[in-house]
Amino acid sequence: MNRLCGLSYTFLPLNRRKFMIRRVFFALMVLPLCYAAHAQLATAPAPHRFADVVKTSREAVLKDFHQKAYPGIALSVLVAGQTVWSEGFGYADLEQRVPMWPTNKFRIGSISKPITAAAVGLLVEEGRLDVDAPVQHYVPYFPEKRWPVTTRQLGGHLGGIRHYLGEEFFSTVSYPTVESGLTMFAADTLLYEPGSAFTYSSHGWNLISAVVEGAAKVPFLEYVRQTVFGRLGMNHSVADHPDSLITQRVRFYVRSADGTLLNAPYVDNSYKWAGGGFLSSPEDLVRFGNAHLGDGFLSGEVREILFTPQHTTDGENTGYGFGWRIETREDGRRYLSHGGGSVGGTSILVMQPDTEVVLAAMINMTAANLEVADTVLSLFVEAAANQ
Repeated sequence: MNRLCGLSYTFLPLNRRKFMIRRVFFALMVLPLCYAAHAQLATAPAPHRFADVVKTSREAVLKDFHQKAYPGIALSVLVAGQTVWSEGFGYADLEQRVPMWPTNKFRIGSISKPITAAAVGLLVEEGRLDVDAPVQHYVPYFPEKRWPVTTRQLGGHLGGIRHYLGEEFFSTVSYPTVESGLTMFAADTLLYEPGSAFTYSSHGWNLISAVVEGAAKVPFLEYVRQTVFGRLGMNHSVADHPDSLITQRVRFYVRSADGTLLNAPYVDNSYKWAGGGFLSSPEDLVRFGNAHLGDGFLSGEVREILFTPQHTTDGENTGYGFGWRIETREDGRRYLSHGGGSVGGTSILVMQPDTEVVLAAMINMTAANLEVADTVLSLFVEAAANQ
C-alpha cells in the first residue's frame, strides 16, 4: 500500500498507477472548484452575537440577487474593527462561470475620492499641503482662472470645475500622466466663483491628484499605493489599468434596454484616477473605512476636515465634507458614506461611527440598484447598538 497526498492506493502496474495518480490529482484540483461554484463564499465566520443578523442579511441579498438578476454582488461588514460578514454571490465572470468572492476587484468609481482625500489628509498632517492655498501653488502648470480656487473647495465640489461633458465618461484614450489627463478640462472657464455653489465634479478631484503630486513630489499613484494602500494592507486595491493583467478583477457588465446582460464597453479611466479610477474589493474598503474611526491612520484634526460639511458662501450646508457625504438619517444617527458609479460597476461604502459599523457592497454592472445594502446596513447598525 502506498500513499499520495494522504490517499492510499494499491501497488499496480506502472501504466495503471499513472492513470490512478492522474485521477487523484484531477479530483484534488477540481473538487474545490466544484464546491466553490455552488456555494456563497464567506471569508470569515460571523461572531455568534451577529449570527442571526448575518442569516437575515444573507436571505435579503439572495432574494434581491434573484429578483434583479445582476451578475454578481459582494459585501463585507465590520463592527468595532472585526469582520462579522464577508461574502460573494453570483459570478465575477459570467462566461467562464467564475464565482464571486469578497476579495474580487471591482471598479469603485467615486469611492476613489475618499481614497484621494486620505492621501490629502496625510500630506496635511505632514505640513506639506495647505488645503486653503490656491491650487497653482502645487500645480503651476494649471491655468489661472478668473477667481482663485483652493484644494478645500475642490474637495467639497465648490470649486467651479465642471463635471463630465458628452462622452467623456466613456473615454477610451490612455493618458500617461495626471498632467495629461487634466487637458480634458484645463482650458475651460469656471462655472461660478468658487464657494458660491455646489456642483459635483469628478474633474475637480482629478485636479486634486495633481495637487497631491505637487505636494508629495512623487507620482499620484505611487503616493496612494505607498501611503494609503500599503499602510492599511489594502492588497486588493489598484489603479484600473485596462492593459494590465490584474488578478481577481471582475468582468464588467451592462444591462440593455430589453434587460439583456451585455459586456460593458471598453473604457480607459487613466484620466481620472482620483475621481473614479481605482479598483478595490469590499474587504479592502471596509478596512479603509474602519481606519477613519480612530486615530491610528489620520489625526482628529484631519478627520475634522474630511467629515465636516462644507457650506456655500451664502451659508447653505452642502452635506458634503472633503471626499465624504455626511448625513443624519431617520434613525437619528450620523452616517459617512460615498457611492461609486462606473462603466460596469456600482459600489457603496458607509460608516456609522457610533456603532462602529462599516459596510461595503459592490455589483459588477453599470447603474445597478444597491438598495439592499441599506437594508443590510440597518440590520447591523441596530444589532450593534443593542449589544
